[in-house]
Amino acid sequence: MQPTADFDPAHLARSLLRRSRQGALATLMAGTGDPYCSLVNLASHPDGSPILLISRLALHTKNVLADSRVSLMLDERAEGDPLEGARIMLAGKAEEVGEAGRELVRRRYLAAHPSAEAFVEFKDFSFFRIKPSGAHLVAGFGRIVDLKPAQFLTDLGGAEALLEAEPGAVAHMNEDHREAMNLYATRLLGAESADWLCTGCDPDGMDMQAGRDTLRLDFPERVTTGTELRKMLVRLAGEARAKG
Repeated sequence: MQPTADFDPAHLARSLLRRSRQGALATLMAGTGDPYCSLVNLASHPDGSPILLISRLALHTKNVLADSRVSLMLDERAEGDPLEGARIMLAGKAEEVGEAGRELVRRRYLAAHPSAEAFVEFKDFSFFRIKPSGAHLVAGFGRIVDLKPAQFLTDLGGAEALLEAEPGAVAHMNEDHREAMNLYATRLLGAESADWLCTGCDPDGMDMQAGRDTLRLDFPERVTTGTELRKMLVRLAGEARAKG
C-alpha cells in the first residue's frame, strides 16, 4: 500500500514522537521470551528518541535489563474511532542512561511530567532511552509506511551550542514570554488559548504543553545555536502577531 502524494510520513512520525506523553511498551519476558506489554509515560530526547523513567521493581524494567529489545506503540489519541487516527510502532533497544547523559534526560522528562519530581530520585528508578532501529507508521488508507531512524530522528550534528543553550532558553520562554507561547499555539498551530509552556527546543522545532495537551512548533529552517534560536522565536512571534 503506497502513500498518497500529499502525505509526509517522516514529518508525521516526528510529530507523534515529540507530542506523545504515554505509550504501550512491549518487552520480552525474562526467561521465557513471551511478549509483555505495559503502559508507560515518556518524553523525548532532543533527537526525538523516547525517554522513559521506570522502576527496577517493575516487570517491564526487569525484562529490559535481561533483553533490551523493545517496541513502543504511540497514537494520536484522536476522538472517535482510535483506528482512524495515526499511530506509530517504534522498534529498537532500551538503553539505561549513564551519568553523563542523565542531567539532559532528567530535565526534559520533568518538563513533560512535572509530577515525576516526587520520585525521580528514588534509588529504584532509572532513565532509559529507546534507540530506534525503525518504525512502522499507519495513518489511514494508502498511508502505511516503514521508516528508517534517519527519516524521523533529528540530526544533532553541529548543534552542540543549541543544546547547551536550551535549558536557559526554555526557562526564559516560560518565565518571560508566555504571551508569545500562546500566540504560537493559537495563531500558528490553531490550538485553543491556554497556559502553554515550552518543554524543549531542538534544531527542528519547539515542543509545547498545556496540561495534557501537547503541540509541536516546527521551524521553517534548522537552528544550531542559541542566537539562531532566539532570532527564530522572535520571527515566529512576529508572524503570529501579523495573523491577528
